[in-house]
Amino acid sequence: MFDINGWEFLLLGVLAILVLGPERLPDYAAKLGRFVRQARGMADRAKQQLKEEMGPEFSDVDWRAYDPRQYDPRRIVRDALSAAPEEDVAPAPKPVSTPKSHDPALPTPWDTEAT
Repeated sequence: MFDINGWEFLLLGVLAILVLGPERLPDYAAKLGRFVRQARGMADRAKQQLKEEMGPEFSDVDWRAYDPRQYDPRRIVRDALSAAPEEDVAPAPKPVSTPKSHDPALPTPWDTEAT
């Protein structure tokens, strides 16, 4: 869930013992356990309320489609770059004028519509 490996979890435990002290650590562990149970209970009640309000359509919803973890920006860009171009794409417009070499004796061209 938090992508913590064994060594990081052990280091967090040692830091908790150093910061909180061994006499207060069981109290804080119990408080954390109560908080996690309350959070799960709130999530279950919200899910039950959503089921009641949506009715039978709730079971038809594909919840995996709404999972934000599936939207990896690297994968999206890779898929977009590897996709074949669409057939009905309009051709790119031709440039209005091709730039020519500039004569330093003449004033610099100015486009009044561009500013």
